[in-house]
Amino acid sequence: MQKKDVINYLEKISDNVEKLAYNIWNNPEISGEEKNSANLFREILNSNDFQINEINEMENAFVAEYGKGSPVIAILGEYDALPGLSQSLDTKFNPVILNGPGHGCGHNLLGSGALGSALAIKEYLYRTNTSGTLRFYGCPKEETLNGKVEMIKEGAFEGCDIALSWHPLNVNSAMREAYLANNSIKFKFHGISSHAAQSPESGRSALDAVELMNVGANYLREHVIDKARIHYTITNAGGSPNIIPKEAESWYYIRAPYREDVEEITKRLFKIAEGAALMTETMVEYQVISGCYEMLPNDILHNLTYENMVEIGIPEYTREEIEFAKALQETLDQKSVENEIRKVVSSNENKKSYIHHSIIDKNDPVSLTSSSDSGDVSWIMPMNLLLTACWPLGVAAHSWQATASSGSSMGMKGMMYAAKVLTGVTYDLLNNPNLVDNAKTEFQNRTEKTKYISPLK
Repeated sequence: MQKKDVINYLEKISDNVEKLAYNIWNNPEISGEEKNSANLFREILNSNDFQINEINEMENAFVAEYGKGSPVIAILGEYDALPGLSQSLDTKFNPVILNGPGHGCGHNLLGSGALGSALAIKEYLYRTNTSGTLRFYGCPKEETLNGKVEMIKEGAFEGCDIALSWHPLNVNSAMREAYLANNSIKFKFHGISSHAAQSPESGRSALDAVELMNVGANYLREHVIDKARIHYTITNAGGSPNIIPKEAESWYYIRAPYREDVEEITKRLFKIAEGAALMTETMVEYQVISGCYEMLPNDILHNLTYENMVEIGIPEYTREEIEFAKALQETLDQKSVENEIRKVVSSNENKKSYIHHSIIDKNDPVSLTSSSDSGDVSWIMPMNLLLTACWPLGVAAHSWQATASSGSSMGMKGMMYAAKVLTGVTYDLLNNPNLVDNAKTEFQNRTEKTKYISPLK
């Protein structure tokens, strides 16, 4: 089988891949609760002769393996949804369940496309008896940024040579660098309750401490690097206003381009929390929920990914899909849409673009300032990342528009494009040992002085 034959096989099973993606989209499960989604993936892989290996104390995570010998190539799959982003297949806000979960980050596409690629490569290995082992990783809890970090800690990735990944977005791009490193921390303040009117002097407000900490964090933003992000929610603000709150809690994300930046900013935020506790005569404790790394570049895999994106070519869209994208785009702030189009659409293309219909030059990729636990995988082995247009230009992740797009035929086309690229990259790695060796050598050189240390204690 040549590469085109493997991709043709993927085309033949595309209906099954799309059926899986629709199934996951219609039955969203948030991080940590992806039991049915994970089992559906297990069933399909098991029926295709993959060996399913479970991971200690991680019910919704697994590794499915097929083949023998080297290289050992991992394809990363995800399937968790987001709370509060329920949305029907509509161009206006129309939740299926008000405040219910929805796939506003497109993980129904991410996992299904990755699985489609795994099935195509499995067929290639079966028919040709080519040396190589394929592993599909069922990865839960990406949205809470700790699923793969926990899997690494459990040794699930040991023995792998290369990891391949993709993510739905609104552009087509091979990514050399991506993701901000992150810490997710909850700060719990403990005070003294009292009657807020009769004896306020007897109370010590934990809510006051939360508010003072938030003020301090706002001032801290002025004195960190430009690309850092500090954001929070108040997860417990006390109860009745006539009772001085004895308990209150805030939840912070600290993001920055490099892990060391996150750690330095986190130390400063701890001092602010301690200061808020001192001012209010309360006590504070903190819980590190998760932490993750930025993506480590690998030029060998980056170039190979870009070459396959160009070789395979982007999808064609129907008039109905373009109209769907246009209608969704019209629900957005038009200045923001125009700014995004200006960034990714060249001057000789139609400026009134609804779907990204080109491939961004590999030397000028888009900026991806979200965080992902996939970054941690890139620090234990060489990893690639590609983005494909599954949503209209201007649509942001974690929005109802992204949920709608992820259940549309437009989203399915972006998913299948990504699956074909992952298949092409895997095919090249299996048939050119030098690519694997060179990618691993580059990885070793990049990590020679900086080794991965798990953010989880």
